[in-house]
Amino acid sequence: MIARGIAKGRERLLLGAIRWAPKRLFSTAVGHLARRTLPGAVRAPLYAAFARRVGAAIEEAERPLGEYPSIDAFFTRHLRPGLRPIDAQPATVVSPCDGTVAEVGTIDDARLVQAKGIDYKLETLVPDADAAARFDGGTFVTIYLAPRNYHRVHAPVEGRVTGYQHVPGAVFPVNDLSRRNVRGLYALNERLITFLDGPAGEVAVVMVAAAGVGHMTVSYDAVATRRARVGRPGPRVRFGAPRPIARGGELGTFHLGSTVVLLFEPGRIEIDGVGDGQTIRLGEAIGRWVAATARGGAAA
Repeated sequence: MIARGIAKGRERLLLGAIRWAPKRLFSTAVGHLARRTLPGAVRAPLYAAFARRVGAAIEEAERPLGEYPSIDAFFTRHLRPGLRPIDAQPATVVSPCDGTVAEVGTIDDARLVQAKGIDYKLETLVPDADAAARFDGGTFVTIYLAPRNYHRVHAPVEGRVTGYQHVPGAVFPVNDLSRRNVRGLYALNERLITFLDGPAGEVAVVMVAAAGVGHMTVSYDAVATRRARVGRPGPRVRFGAPRPIARGGELGTFHLGSTVVLLFEPGRIEIDGVGDGQTIRLGEAIGRWVAATARGGAAA
């Protein structure tokens, strides 16, 4: 009982520090330092020491460590070709990144589960009325990227990139402590949402920023994140000519790490063999898409 009370007291102190700390200033400073070019002699030892600390697999890096000019370049490194084969079975939905599954479930009454006993509104995560209506009743998968993970995000299904939406916001940490205590965490933090359309229906890939994440970029357009501390959500951008993308094709990059939330329409996805706390890798099958069924209609 005493140990439990001490643990709860420590947790309250940490939460207070998280809420009142200058998170935006910290993240801006980290991003600035991460992009500075380092002397060649310190690169490999520094990156190797960090990798040992967090458990990153530096042998998977595409290039020798000394060739990455900055911490940001090291964090956003590509992997050696062939290390993450993309599951090629028909109708497969694959993991868009390396990470740990935080939550899997159904979007029930326009709400998603953040952690046990805590949920949040779909319309706050994706502040677009059309998207909120389409994904209500569908499936979501939340994946946490730790500092050790590969930091690029890929398409879970084949199709076309139809547009995106940038939502300015806070930069709370996305660790277990915050996830269990900061209500609406993913909807409070800055987000960059990519919309896909294809045989699996409409899919939203929500990249959620966090404390220490310098910024986020996408591979299909020039999108400016961190342009505002807070503010109204940016408009949903719809491409006149959607950009084709293969299953496993690169969508974007976290400049450090954070969380991805996948959203699927009702009746379109069957998640199979993926559960909370499971470690997954880019390209591994997490489910299958099924034949299209119009709302209130028959299968196509």
